[in-house]
Amino acid sequence: MNAPPPKELLRRFYGYDDFRPGQAEIIEHVLAGGHAMVVMPTGMGKSLCYQIPALSSVDDDRSIVLVLSPLIALMQDQVDSLLRRGIDAGFINSSLDRETRLARYEALAQGQYKILFVTPERFRKDDFCAALSRRTVRLLAIDEAHCVSQWGHDFRPDYTRVAEIRASIGDPTTLALTATATAECRRDIYHQIGIDASQVKLFHQGIDRPNLHLDVIPVYDEEEKLNQLRDILRDPEYRSGSAIVYFSLIKTLERFSDHLLSEGIDHVCYHGDLPRNQRRRVQDEFMSGDADLVLATNAFGMGIDKEDIRMVVHAETPGSIESYYQEIGRAGRDGEPSRCVWLYAQEDLMTQMQFIEWSNPDAAFYTRLYQLMAEHGEQCRAFGLEWMNAQLQRRSKHDHRIATAISILDRHGVVAGPRPPQCFEVRAPLPARFQDDDQLTEKKRRDQQRLYAMVQFAAEQGDRKQFLNRYFADPEA
Repeated sequence: MNAPPPKELLRRFYGYDDFRPGQAEIIEHVLAGGHAMVVMPTGMGKSLCYQIPALSSVDDDRSIVLVLSPLIALMQDQVDSLLRRGIDAGFINSSLDRETRLARYEALAQGQYKILFVTPERFRKDDFCAALSRRTVRLLAIDEAHCVSQWGHDFRPDYTRVAEIRASIGDPTTLALTATATAECRRDIYHQIGIDASQVKLFHQGIDRPNLHLDVIPVYDEEEKLNQLRDILRDPEYRSGSAIVYFSLIKTLERFSDHLLSEGIDHVCYHGDLPRNQRRRVQDEFMSGDADLVLATNAFGMGIDKEDIRMVVHAETPGSIESYYQEIGRAGRDGEPSRCVWLYAQEDLMTQMQFIEWSNPDAAFYTRLYQLMAEHGEQCRAFGLEWMNAQLQRRSKHDHRIATAISILDRHGVVAGPRPPQCFEVRAPLPARFQDDDQLTEKKRRDQQRLYAMVQFAAEQGDRKQFLNRYFADPEA
């Protein structure tokens, strides 16, 4: 029995008569067994490029489309949306309790799910791998594929294992999807997933979102920034929907929140120091329209697929063009005019430069940290991270390198967890990559280059959208 053609599946499950530009060609290529890299603007339908192939299998086919996604927060919403359309989908991640997780392993092994969402970290679990081995992965879709690249702006160590993951599931047809991969990043993705670039067809749909109006407003200090923000939020042309104001620092967010509340500008706040249930409540209020303005750090956005966001304001400087583009991409998904404003103060660059230092410990720091935990584990457990930080450096009690290093060592299986007390348990030797200053320095240099690109973007005298097009350009076009 042959599966219905893609266009019939589109009408039956999604209610559309035709595909958006590029989608049909991508789907046809993937269904023919071709590997593909898809660069497509946020909100333009990348997910359909693996959902339609999943529906193209016959009912008694035990094949499955596996989606690697970094976004645990988004999986539930994606699956709920698919289930409402009558599509057999599921997710397995660390948010599930043990009983539910085991039940889903069994369902997977027995043939349930045409589409399954997992993080790459799930492949550390033998029971998951055993359940998946009972199925045939006909398509591996890598969402947010820039995470695969070691130069990507959201580096996840388990994404460097994608080639190994692909081999373990039979090297299936692979579809990498992203909105923000430069040519250099794409080359690294091909290398990391273990497919020669000549075997991957690039579908570059550009990055332009014609309905977004991009502004950069230079400001001198925080007072001027606050005055500009008030005016922006009162802009009548963009008051019909929701707005997000992004901050780099929680303390700055809280100061601005106090000022806005004192002036009767109602809003909610979202950042990583809030309890999980409070973060979820804020997100739900924003998505439902009960709150139409949120002040947030960049932790807010994963799982935000809201059509009527009319304004995205960066009250502090983003760390890279990639981050900036991801965040403004949440505006105007309904196609209506939307405004994206960056309030550019040069002093904010110092904050991002400090972030780069904290997120790039050198080889000496990794070595000292590892030796401290391996040789003085009892004291580490007794006195905690603050004591450890004092042993490792004398510069500042606010130095966050230790948090970065422990998180990375956890992801590489060197320690037993990212937080106390598990983080004090050393399980494996320190990998060579963390003793190689050349490799670590190159990563830091590229982070600095991405920040410098933000300075160039601010100084751009011409069309800023053309600047973005050049930054993400396809050299083969």
